[in-house]
Amino acid sequence: MNKSPKARLFCTAIALASVVAISPARADDNQTISIMVGGIAKFIYLPTKLADQLGYFKDEKLHVELLSQPAGVDAENELLSGSVQAIAGAYDHTIDLQSKGKDVRSIATFLQVPGEVEVVSKASPMKSMADAKGKTLGVTGLGSSTDFLTRYMARKFGIASKEYSTLPVGADNSFIAAVQQRRIDAGMTTEPTVSRLLQKGDASVMVDMRTVDGTQKALGGIYPFTGRRKAP
Repeated sequence: MNKSPKARLFCTAIALASVVAISPARADDNQTISIMVGGIAKFIYLPTKLADQLGYFKDEKLHVELLSQPAGVDAENELLSGSVQAIAGAYDHTIDLQSKGKDVRSIATFLQVPGEVEVVSKASPMKSMADAKGKTLGVTGLGSSTDFLTRYMARKFGIASKEYSTLPVGADNSFIAAVQQRRIDAGMTTEPTVSRLLQKGDASVMVDMRTVDGTQKALGGIYPFTGRRKAP
């Protein structure tokens, strides 16, 4: 397979990230490396899926198994339990776990923006996060990166977490169902779920962090978000 220099560099970065995720005491030529992704269908984790489908892992003589959980917080639990050697998820979890005394390290970063979007249901009166009081906001999971970002954005408008409810609704079809069934007023998700909701007319964009400009407007600057991490 012929690759451009950029593709080769990408391949090497992904492969090295996977190599260091193996416990040296157990690494051998035949070992399967399990990488848990916090929602493998999400565009923000596309680098991991591409590395697999384009044969980059095989080029580096790596046997990789990609697994998926609907939320990054679920993926991190798999990592801490030793069920997988690495996860692809939000950088927030690295900081959160280190603050709790867990020796988890980020070893590769994919994006400089979250790629997340706060969408609002067409049935909700919300116009911005300033209207969050008394509302139910959807997140992928409690303690997830979408939960962290939701709480931060509400706090920017002086709204404490006790003044609204957060509901874990996962991603993809389960998130869409929560919007359609009016179980949430607004919620944070990513592509391709955002486009599916917009095409159906079920929701509109309230906060857009898919671009640098949108991220700077929402968070005050760029925010390196998705990447890969491991536990020693």
